[in-house]
Amino acid sequence: MASTVLCATVSAAAPTDVSAAGASPSRTDGRQRACPVVYFDLGETLVHTGADGSIDYRTGAAVYLRALRERHIGIGLITNVPPSWGATDAERAARLKREVDASWKGSAPFAWEDFADRILTPRTEAERKPAPVLWQRAKADAGRCRLVFQAETAEEVQVAASLGFVPYQIGQPHRPAFLPVGLVELLGAPLPGADGRP
Repeated sequence: MASTVLCATVSAAAPTDVSAAGASPSRTDGRQRACPVVYFDLGETLVHTGADGSIDYRTGAAVYLRALRERHIGIGLITNVPPSWGATDAERAARLKREVDASWKGSAPFAWEDFADRILTPRTEAERKPAPVLWQRAKADAGRCRLVFQAETAEEVQVAASLGFVPYQIGQPHRPAFLPVGLVELLGAPLPGADGRP
């Protein structure tokens, strides 16, 4: 029953008009597809900060990120940091990495390399979540890819949903810790009509 409900959630939330500008990757048979990209909040979504200030993966997060990586599903972060941490996303991301790594207690380091350049941070205080700017920037960079956003905060998940992301609030009872990878993969199915058929 849980998988039925989750499938309905994904199909209802997945954008049907993905004709935004930008090229999408192709399957090997030449058909165009939507390439899902999964964005996350960072704190208390992928990582947990202990009472002593130490940081480690949230339960299940490392395994989930590995499963996405094994299926070649792109991932990113949409996270609030002080705008003063740098003039660009790259500079703010570098500072974020230093801050997290300095307090990291996990046996394996945080998988920063999996996020490539998809770490979006506010350029001004006005851009801090839940303002929609960071999600809008993610959409602008995504081309025809369908987007997922996962976080522990209902308000942020709702904003993402209103902008066409497939939303998933983690930490809810009787639900998987994260949106099941199989459902994320379904978002990469060929788009209707992309191969010349209705």
